[in-house]
Amino acid sequence: MPRENTTSIDVARRAGVSQSAVSRVFTPGASASRQTVEKVRKAAAELGYRPNSLARAMVSGHSRIIGLVVAYLQNQFYPEALEKLSAALQSRGYHVLVFLTARTQGDITDVIEEILDYQVDGIIAASVALSSELAERCQAEGVPLVLFNRSQDDTALSSVTSDNYSGGRKVAEFFIANGHRRIGYIAGWEGASTQRDREAGFIDALAEAGLALHARSVGDFQTDKARDAALAMFSGDDIPDAVFVSNDHMAFSVMDTLRFELELRVPEDVSVVGYDDVLAASWRGYDLTTVRQPAGQMVDETVDILLAQIEGGNITPRRIEIDGPLVVRSSARCATSTKGSVR
Repeated sequence: MPRENTTSIDVARRAGVSQSAVSRVFTPGASASRQTVEKVRKAAAELGYRPNSLARAMVSGHSRIIGLVVAYLQNQFYPEALEKLSAALQSRGYHVLVFLTARTQGDITDVIEEILDYQVDGIIAASVALSSELAERCQAEGVPLVLFNRSQDDTALSSVTSDNYSGGRKVAEFFIANGHRRIGYIAGWEGASTQRDREAGFIDALAEAGLALHARSVGDFQTDKARDAALAMFSGDDIPDAVFVSNDHMAFSVMDTLRFELELRVPEDVSVVGYDDVLAASWRGYDLTTVRQPAGQMVDETVDILLAQIEGGNITPRRIEIDGPLVVRSSARCATSTKGSVR
């Protein structure tokens, strides 16, 4: 029967080890022999002892908790990325608290304040934009902050993204090389750096080939708005013969709308390309040509930057952009059979 108010001293006595040995066993990253770990954990289980992480954080000044703020999880890229982030941080002895927020600055401000109340050691902001005031608030609290899959003009902030500009260029070059000339674009949320950079690369590559957008609409990174954008773009007579959709989440909705509501064939009538390469992109029902976001590399860079700031005091901001390939599948027409190729 577990005793109330069991302390580490009680565990040490039961296990026949020092109190500092008990502390090492329950401190992530600390060194203890396998024999000591087994004895201490056996004694702790018999006594019903669990270490008080919050109390230890107050003493050490480190909670070993990372706050992760994300605007939405409907986009399949984020659940996968968050799982990788959590696993990577846990392997380094940290735990993750996830906070959901809207995209408005008021909501983000409230969430950041709440995260800071938990005395987190660091913050990762995924799919949200932060004001310079919020960044300065975190800095004043001594809490490192890294942006994941977003960047900002503020050079004081570290960020990790795919090379969105290059990705947009690759899509335009693919369309042009395969004979498309009436080319449309369905934008995401226009407050996002990812959207801005993907479109900029896409437009620039078209312009270099003497082409301009045939049509443009906004899907706001939401499936219902992506459907509306597709209906508006493809309901007339002079429709695009190809469309770049700013992420896979919207591209699936666009493909469904084209095929099942407008009775257009993909890719015979319209080639569709997305961005992210989430798992569903490879499903037979979509088989979506898309730019792959290198989620694993992005996670590794994010964790390395954040922990370098937490553990080593390295506060030099870093802006990382990782190139991702275009994965060719059957949602887009090709001059030659290149399905499954990676460019």
